[in-house]
Amino acid sequence: MSLPITFIWPHMLWLLPIVPLAVAAYLFLLRRKKKLALRYASLSIVKDSMAAAQRFRRHVPPALFLIALIAMIVGIARPAAVVKLPYQYETVILAIDVSGSMRAADVAPSRIAAAKAAARSFVAEQPGNTRVGVVSFAATAAVVQAPTLNRDDILAALERLQLQRGTAVGSGILVSLKTIFPDIEFDLQSSNPRPGGARGASRGTSLDEGVKAGSTDSKSAAPGSYTSAAIILLTDGQTTAGPDPIVAAEMAAERGVRVFTVGIGTVNGEILGAEGWSMRVRLDEAALKNIAKVTNAEYFYAGTATDLTKIYKSLNSRLVFEKKQTEITALFAAAAAALAMLAGLLSLLWFSRIL
Repeated sequence: MSLPITFIWPHMLWLLPIVPLAVAAYLFLLRRKKKLALRYASLSIVKDSMAAAQRFRRHVPPALFLIALIAMIVGIARPAAVVKLPYQYETVILAIDVSGSMRAADVAPSRIAAAKAAARSFVAEQPGNTRVGVVSFAATAAVVQAPTLNRDDILAALERLQLQRGTAVGSGILVSLKTIFPDIEFDLQSSNPRPGGARGASRGTSLDEGVKAGSTDSKSAAPGSYTSAAIILLTDGQTTAGPDPIVAAEMAAERGVRVFTVGIGTVNGEILGAEGWSMRVRLDEAALKNIAKVTNAEYFYAGTATDLTKIYKSLNSRLVFEKKQTEITALFAAAAAALAMLAGLLSLLWFSRIL
Protein backbone atom coordinates (compact mmCIF):
# COMPACT_ATOMS: atom_id res chain seq x y z
CA MET A 1 0.00 0.00 0.00
CA SER A 2 1.36 3.43 -0.81
CA LEU A 3 0.50 6.68 0.97
CA PRO A 4 -1.13 9.11 1.08
CA ILE A 5 -4.54 7.73 1.89
CA THR A 6 -7.43 9.60 0.28
CA PHE A 7 -11.07 9.68 1.36
CA ILE A 8 -14.20 9.19 -0.74
CA TRP A 9 -16.38 10.84 1.95
CA PRO A 10 -13.90 13.26 3.56
CA HIS A 11 -16.71 15.34 5.08
CA MET A 12 -17.36 12.48 7.51
CA LEU A 13 -14.05 13.21 9.22
CA TRP A 14 -15.85 15.99 11.10
CA LEU A 15 -16.81 13.22 13.52
CA LEU A 16 -13.20 13.10 14.79
CA PRO A 17 -13.85 15.80 17.45
CA ILE A 18 -15.79 13.06 19.23
CA VAL A 19 -12.41 11.57 20.19
CA PRO A 20 -11.13 14.45 22.38
CA LEU A 21 -14.62 14.73 23.89
CA ALA A 22 -14.44 11.04 24.85
CA VAL A 23 -10.98 11.60 26.38
CA ALA A 24 -12.28 14.59 28.33
CA ALA A 25 -15.23 12.53 29.61
CA TYR A 26 -12.87 9.74 30.70
CA LEU A 27 -10.59 12.18 32.58
CA PHE A 28 -13.65 13.73 34.21
CA LEU A 29 -14.74 10.32 35.49
CA LEU A 30 -11.25 9.61 36.84
CA ARG A 31 -11.20 12.90 38.77
CA ARG A 32 -14.65 12.19 40.14
CA LYS A 33 -13.50 8.81 41.42
CA LYS A 34 -10.44 10.45 42.96
CA LYS A 35 -12.62 12.90 44.88
CA LEU A 36 -14.75 10.05 46.14
CA ALA A 37 -11.62 8.26 47.30
CA LEU A 38 -10.50 11.32 49.27
CA ARG A 39 -13.97 11.70 50.78
CA TYR A 40 -14.12 8.16 52.04
CA ALA A 41 -11.08 6.96 53.94
CA SER A 42 -11.78 3.31 53.17
CA LEU A 43 -11.66 3.95 49.43
CA SER A 44 -8.40 5.84 49.84
CA ILE A 45 -6.87 2.90 51.61
CA VAL A 46 -7.97 0.56 48.80
CA LYS A 47 -6.52 2.92 46.23
CA ASP A 48 -3.16 3.09 48.03
CA SER A 49 -3.00 -0.69 48.24
CA MET A 50 -3.39 -1.11 44.47
CA ALA A 51 -0.18 -2.12 42.71
CA ALA A 52 1.25 0.15 39.99
CA ALA A 53 0.62 -2.53 37.36
CA GLN A 54 -3.00 -2.77 38.42
CA ARG A 55 -3.41 1.00 38.13
CA PHE A 56 -1.91 0.88 34.63
CA ARG A 57 -4.20 -1.97 33.57
CA ARG A 58 -7.36 0.00 34.20
CA HIS A 59 -6.38 2.45 31.43
CA VAL A 60 -5.65 -0.22 28.79
CA PRO A 61 -9.25 -1.20 27.81
CA PRO A 62 -10.42 2.42 27.48
CA ALA A 63 -7.32 3.25 25.39
CA LEU A 64 -7.99 0.32 23.05
CA PHE A 65 -11.62 1.35 22.73
CA LEU A 66 -10.53 4.91 21.92
CA ILE A 67 -8.30 3.65 19.10
CA ALA A 68 -11.20 1.51 17.85
CA LEU A 69 -13.39 4.62 17.82
CA ILE A 70 -10.81 6.49 15.70
CA ALA A 71 -10.63 3.55 13.25
CA MET A 72 -14.43 3.47 12.98
CA ILE A 73 -14.63 7.18 12.18
CA VAL A 74 -11.87 6.91 9.56
CA GLY A 75 -13.70 3.92 8.07
CA ILE A 76 -16.92 5.95 7.80
CA ALA A 77 -14.98 8.44 5.62
CA ARG A 78 -14.27 5.56 3.17
CA PRO A 79 -10.45 5.65 2.90
CA ALA A 80 -8.74 4.58 -0.34
CA ALA A 81 -5.12 3.90 -1.26
CA VAL A 82 -3.03 2.45 -4.09
CA VAL A 83 -2.86 -1.26 -3.30
CA LYS A 84 -1.24 -4.13 -5.19
CA LEU A 85 -3.96 -6.75 -5.45
CA PRO A 86 -4.73 -9.83 -7.55
CA TYR A 87 -6.58 -8.39 -10.53
CA GLN A 88 -8.17 -9.78 -13.67
CA TYR A 89 -8.39 -7.72 -16.82
CA GLU A 90 -12.00 -6.70 -17.33
CA THR A 91 -11.87 -7.25 -21.10
CA VAL A 92 -9.84 -9.68 -23.19
CA ILE A 93 -9.98 -9.49 -26.98
CA LEU A 94 -9.11 -12.66 -28.90
CA ALA A 95 -7.82 -11.55 -32.33
CA ILE A 96 -7.67 -14.64 -34.53
CA ASP A 97 -6.10 -14.93 -37.96
CA VAL A 98 -8.52 -16.44 -40.51
CA SER A 99 -6.31 -16.01 -43.56
CA GLY A 100 -5.82 -18.83 -46.05
CA SER A 101 -2.45 -19.76 -44.54
CA MET A 102 -4.27 -20.85 -41.38
CA ARG A 103 -5.49 -23.97 -43.21
CA ALA A 104 -1.95 -25.33 -43.20
CA ALA A 105 -1.69 -28.68 -41.42
CA ASP A 106 1.77 -28.26 -39.85
CA VAL A 107 -0.21 -27.96 -36.60
CA ALA A 108 -2.62 -30.90 -36.52
CA PRO A 109 -5.36 -31.08 -37.61
CA SER A 110 -4.87 -27.55 -39.00
CA ARG A 111 -3.73 -24.18 -37.72
CA ILE A 112 -7.25 -22.75 -37.62
CA ALA A 113 -8.72 -25.85 -35.92
CA ALA A 114 -6.01 -25.76 -33.27
CA ALA A 115 -6.55 -22.04 -32.79
CA LYS A 116 -10.29 -22.51 -32.24
CA ALA A 117 -9.71 -25.35 -29.78
CA ALA A 118 -7.20 -23.30 -27.81
CA ALA A 119 -9.52 -20.29 -27.80
CA ARG A 120 -12.34 -22.41 -26.40
CA SER A 121 -10.01 -23.65 -23.67
CA PHE A 122 -8.97 -20.08 -22.85
CA VAL A 123 -12.59 -18.88 -22.60
CA ALA A 124 -13.39 -21.74 -20.22
CA GLU A 125 -10.53 -20.69 -17.93
CA GLN A 126 -11.63 -17.07 -17.59
CA PRO A 127 -13.44 -15.90 -14.42
CA GLY A 128 -17.10 -15.02 -14.74
CA ASN A 129 -16.48 -11.26 -14.43
CA THR A 130 -14.13 -11.07 -17.44
CA ARG A 131 -15.66 -9.97 -20.74
CA VAL A 132 -14.25 -11.69 -23.82
CA GLY A 133 -14.55 -10.41 -27.39
CA VAL A 134 -13.58 -12.06 -30.69
CA VAL A 135 -12.03 -10.27 -33.67
CA SER A 136 -11.18 -12.06 -36.91
CA PHE A 137 -8.83 -10.74 -39.57
CA ALA A 138 -7.75 -11.71 -43.07
CA ALA A 139 -7.37 -8.97 -45.72
CA THR A 140 -9.63 -6.92 -43.45
CA ALA A 141 -10.69 -7.25 -39.83
CA ALA A 142 -14.08 -7.41 -38.17
CA VAL A 143 -15.65 -7.86 -34.75
CA VAL A 144 -17.19 -11.32 -34.70
CA GLN A 145 -18.37 -10.99 -31.11
CA ALA A 146 -18.44 -7.81 -29.03
CA PRO A 147 -17.04 -8.24 -25.49
CA THR A 148 -19.55 -10.17 -23.43
CA LEU A 149 -19.86 -12.27 -20.29
CA ASN A 150 -22.01 -14.83 -22.14
CA ARG A 151 -19.70 -17.78 -22.79
CA ASP A 152 -22.15 -19.46 -25.18
CA ASP A 153 -22.12 -16.40 -27.46
CA ILE A 154 -18.31 -16.40 -27.47
CA LEU A 155 -18.10 -20.09 -28.35
CA ALA A 156 -20.69 -19.65 -31.10
CA ALA A 157 -18.62 -16.79 -32.54
CA LEU A 158 -15.54 -19.01 -32.66
CA GLU A 159 -17.49 -21.63 -34.62
CA ARG A 160 -18.54 -19.00 -37.17
CA LEU A 161 -14.96 -18.19 -38.18
CA GLN A 162 -14.36 -18.81 -41.91
CA LEU A 163 -11.07 -18.67 -43.81
CA GLN A 164 -10.55 -15.79 -46.25
CA ARG A 165 -7.77 -14.38 -48.42
CA GLY A 166 -5.03 -12.01 -47.28
CA THR A 167 -3.50 -11.30 -43.87
CA ALA A 168 -3.79 -7.86 -42.23
CA VAL A 169 -2.29 -8.29 -38.77
CA GLY A 170 -2.25 -4.51 -38.28
CA SER A 171 -5.99 -4.29 -38.97
CA GLY A 172 -6.60 -7.05 -36.43
CA ILE A 173 -4.79 -5.05 -33.75
CA LEU A 174 -6.57 -1.79 -34.64
CA VAL A 175 -10.06 -3.32 -34.67
CA SER A 176 -9.32 -4.97 -31.32
CA LEU A 177 -8.15 -1.60 -29.99
CA LYS A 178 -11.30 0.13 -31.24
CA THR A 179 -13.38 -2.58 -29.58
CA ILE A 180 -11.74 -1.61 -26.27
CA PHE A 181 -12.02 2.16 -26.95
CA PRO A 182 -15.15 2.63 -29.11
CA ASP A 183 -14.77 6.43 -29.22
CA ILE A 184 -11.42 6.29 -31.00
CA GLU A 185 -11.54 7.09 -34.75
CA PHE A 186 -8.91 6.08 -37.28
CA ASP A 187 -8.66 4.61 -40.77
CA LEU A 188 -8.54 0.83 -40.58
CA GLN A 189 -7.63 0.46 -44.25
CA SER A 190 -4.78 2.97 -44.43
CA SER A 191 -1.19 1.79 -44.47
CA ASN A 192 -0.60 4.62 -41.98
CA PRO A 193 -3.63 5.05 -39.72
CA ARG A 194 -2.07 7.99 -37.86
CA PRO A 195 -2.90 11.60 -38.71
CA GLY A 196 -0.65 12.84 -41.48
CA GLY A 197 -0.50 9.49 -43.23
CA ALA A 198 -1.42 9.08 -46.89
CA ARG A 199 -5.03 8.31 -46.06
CA GLY A 200 -5.19 8.65 -42.27
CA ALA A 201 -5.07 12.46 -42.43
CA SER A 202 -8.28 12.75 -44.39
CA ARG A 203 -10.27 9.84 -42.99
CA GLY A 204 -9.30 9.43 -39.35
CA THR A 205 -7.93 10.97 -36.19
CA SER A 206 -5.29 9.97 -33.72
CA LEU A 207 -5.86 7.74 -30.76
CA ASP A 208 -4.98 10.86 -28.77
CA GLU A 209 -8.41 12.26 -29.71
CA GLY A 210 -11.90 11.07 -28.87
CA VAL A 211 -10.65 9.04 -25.96
CA LYS A 212 -13.27 7.37 -23.89
CA ALA A 213 -14.00 9.12 -20.61
CA GLY A 214 -12.04 7.78 -17.68
CA SER A 215 -9.08 6.44 -19.64
CA THR A 216 -5.60 7.82 -19.19
CA ASP A 217 -4.03 10.32 -21.57
CA SER A 218 -2.36 8.42 -24.40
CA LYS A 219 0.65 10.73 -24.47
CA SER A 220 1.51 9.90 -20.88
CA ALA A 221 0.40 6.26 -20.76
CA ALA A 222 3.30 3.87 -20.43
CA PRO A 223 3.23 0.68 -22.55
CA GLY A 224 1.40 -2.02 -20.63
CA SER A 225 -0.03 0.42 -18.05
CA TYR A 226 -3.71 0.01 -19.02
CA THR A 227 -4.99 -2.76 -16.77
CA SER A 228 -8.64 -2.96 -17.82
CA ALA A 229 -8.09 -4.76 -21.11
CA ALA A 230 -5.65 -6.87 -23.08
CA ILE A 231 -5.40 -8.20 -26.64
CA ILE A 232 -4.33 -11.75 -27.45
CA LEU A 233 -3.25 -12.02 -31.09
CA LEU A 234 -3.11 -15.50 -32.61
CA THR A 235 -1.58 -15.66 -36.08
CA ASP A 236 1.23 -17.02 -38.21
CA GLY A 237 2.43 -13.43 -38.46
CA GLN A 238 2.79 -13.10 -42.25
CA THR A 239 1.28 -9.70 -43.16
CA THR A 240 0.19 -9.27 -46.78
CA ALA A 241 -2.29 -6.37 -46.50
CA GLY A 242 -3.48 -3.49 -44.40
CA PRO A 243 -1.64 -1.19 -41.97
CA ASP A 244 1.88 -1.82 -40.74
CA PRO A 245 1.42 -4.08 -37.67
CA ILE A 246 4.25 -2.31 -35.83
CA VAL A 247 2.52 1.07 -36.28
CA ALA A 248 -0.69 -0.53 -34.99
CA ALA A 249 1.21 -1.99 -32.03
CA GLU A 250 2.66 1.45 -31.25
CA MET A 251 -0.86 2.89 -31.18
CA ALA A 252 -1.88 0.17 -28.72
CA ALA A 253 1.21 0.94 -26.63
CA GLU A 254 0.23 4.63 -26.54
CA ARG A 255 -3.01 3.60 -24.88
CA GLY A 256 -1.12 1.28 -22.50
CA VAL A 257 -2.80 -1.84 -23.94
CA ARG A 258 -0.72 -5.01 -24.09
CA VAL A 259 -0.82 -7.21 -27.16
CA PHE A 260 0.18 -10.77 -26.28
CA THR A 261 1.15 -12.61 -29.47
CA VAL A 262 0.83 -16.33 -30.05
CA GLY A 263 2.62 -17.75 -33.07
CA ILE A 264 0.92 -20.78 -34.56
CA GLY A 265 2.64 -22.93 -37.17
CA THR A 266 6.23 -23.95 -37.81
CA VAL A 267 9.25 -21.99 -38.99
CA ASN A 268 9.64 -24.26 -42.03
CA GLY A 269 5.94 -23.98 -42.73
CA GLU A 270 4.06 -25.88 -45.41
CA ILE A 271 3.44 -25.50 -49.13
CA LEU A 272 -0.18 -24.64 -49.90
CA GLY A 273 -1.68 -24.65 -53.38
CA ALA A 274 -5.00 -23.75 -54.97
CA GLU A 275 -6.28 -22.82 -58.43
CA GLY A 276 -2.95 -23.32 -60.13
CA TRP A 277 -0.71 -21.54 -57.63
CA SER A 278 1.35 -22.66 -54.66
CA MET A 279 3.33 -20.95 -51.91
CA ARG A 280 5.11 -21.81 -48.69
CA VAL A 281 3.48 -20.37 -45.56
CA ARG A 282 5.91 -19.92 -42.68
CA LEU A 283 5.60 -18.61 -39.16
CA ASP A 284 6.96 -15.05 -38.95
CA GLU A 285 8.21 -15.08 -35.36
CA ALA A 286 10.25 -11.89 -35.68
CA ALA A 287 7.17 -9.80 -36.45
CA LEU A 288 5.19 -11.24 -33.54
CA LYS A 289 8.06 -10.74 -31.10
CA ASN A 290 8.33 -7.09 -32.16
CA ILE A 291 4.59 -6.51 -31.63
CA ALA A 292 4.76 -7.99 -28.12
CA LYS A 293 7.91 -6.03 -27.29
CA VAL A 294 6.46 -2.69 -28.40
CA THR A 295 3.41 -3.15 -26.14
CA ASN A 296 5.39 -4.50 -23.16
CA ALA A 297 3.71 -7.90 -23.52
CA GLU A 298 5.04 -11.38 -24.35
CA TYR A 299 5.37 -13.65 -27.34
CA PHE A 300 4.55 -17.36 -27.18
CA TYR A 301 5.39 -20.05 -29.71
CA ALA A 302 2.88 -22.80 -30.37
CA GLY A 303 4.28 -25.60 -32.47
CA THR A 304 1.49 -28.05 -31.74
CA ALA A 305 -2.14 -27.90 -30.72
CA THR A 306 -1.15 -29.09 -27.23
CA ASP A 307 1.40 -26.30 -26.86
CA LEU A 308 -1.19 -23.79 -28.00
CA THR A 309 -3.66 -24.84 -25.32
CA LYS A 310 -0.98 -24.65 -22.64
CA ILE A 311 -0.02 -21.14 -23.78
CA TYR A 312 -3.56 -19.86 -23.59
CA LYS A 313 -3.94 -21.28 -20.09
CA SER A 314 -0.64 -19.74 -19.00
CA LEU A 315 -1.85 -16.29 -20.05
CA ASN A 316 -4.30 -16.32 -17.13
CA SER A 317 -1.45 -16.12 -14.62
CA ARG A 318 -0.03 -13.08 -16.40
CA LEU A 319 -3.18 -11.01 -16.00
CA VAL A 320 -2.88 -10.51 -12.23
CA PHE A 321 -1.30 -8.41 -9.46
CA GLU A 322 -1.73 -4.81 -10.53
CA LYS A 323 -1.53 -1.60 -8.51
CA LYS A 324 -4.91 0.07 -8.33
CA GLN A 325 -6.68 2.78 -6.30
CA THR A 326 -8.81 0.69 -3.96
CA GLU A 327 -11.20 1.46 -1.13
CA ILE A 328 -9.83 0.03 2.13
CA THR A 329 -12.78 0.72 4.43
CA ALA A 330 -12.98 -2.97 5.30
CA LEU A 331 -9.47 -2.90 6.82
CA PHE A 332 -10.37 -0.06 9.19
CA ALA A 333 -13.71 -1.66 10.06
CA ALA A 334 -12.00 -4.98 10.86
CA ALA A 335 -9.35 -3.23 12.98
CA ALA A 336 -12.02 -1.30 14.89
CA ALA A 337 -14.03 -4.45 15.58
CA ALA A 338 -10.94 -6.37 16.74
CA LEU A 339 -9.79 -3.57 19.08
CA ALA A 340 -13.27 -3.10 20.56
CA MET A 341 -13.57 -6.83 21.24
CA LEU A 342 -10.08 -6.93 22.79
CA ALA A 343 -10.93 -3.96 25.04
CA GLY A 344 -14.09 -5.69 26.25
CA LEU A 345 -12.36 -9.03 26.86
CA LEU A 346 -9.49 -7.47 28.86
CA SER A 347 -11.89 -5.43 30.96
CA LEU A 348 -13.97 -8.54 31.66
CA LEU A 349 -10.88 -10.60 32.50
CA TRP A 350 -9.20 -8.06 34.76
CA PHE A 351 -12.13 -6.23 36.33
CA SER A 352 -15.12 -8.57 35.80
CA ARG A 353 -16.93 -5.88 33.84
CA ILE A 354 -17.09 -4.62 30.24
CA LEU A 355 -15.36 -1.21 30.25
